[in-house]
Amino acid sequence: MIYIISGTNRPNSRTRQVAEHILRLYKDKTHDAEIIDLATLPFNELASAPYGSQELPPDIQKAIAKIDAADGLVIITPEYNGSMPGALKYFIDHWSYPKSFEYRPVAFIGLGFRWGGLRPVEHLQQVFGYRNAYIFPERIFLSNITNVLVDGKITDEAVAKLMEKQTSGFMKFISALKSEKLHSNQI
Repeated sequence: MIYIISGTNRPNSRTRQVAEHILRLYKDKTHDAEIIDLATLPFNELASAPYGSQELPPDIQKAIAKIDAADGLVIITPEYNGSMPGALKYFIDHWSYPKSFEYRPVAFIGLGFRWGGLRPVEHLQQVFGYRNAYIFPERIFLSNITNVLVDGKITDEAVAKLMEKQTSGFMKFISALKSEKLHSNQI
């Protein structure tokens, strides 16, 4: 299963709309995929749970269990103040180490205005590289998101092709890692 993380807790976000588009691409290829939407997680209940705690809210525990079992993660992040949203980093900080990270295939999509989410994707690559995840090299940066995504639909043909290419390539990347028994779920 590939889990697509909609990396903001902002309700009705463009990030969620991009996640839904990516989900359709995986489903069109008959690959199991599901969205983990930060906007639906109870972050207010996390405030009293210390890092590494076994007493996380049940919905957070379920989301982390999905991540721990994932064949791959696609993280879609908007740019907030030159980095990823605080909710995304806070969520990641509660993941189980090393299980959630080590040898886990991860792909990234950034969205924003001028730079298309370049900075948060680079910050996420630093975090996941530090934690020994396998980073898929074909990242996507959605510049001028208000023009590229209109009414929940990708309107730029070149961007649609990039998304298709990333989806196909990421599935091959995961398959290659599994074939050599280098995948987190096999080590």
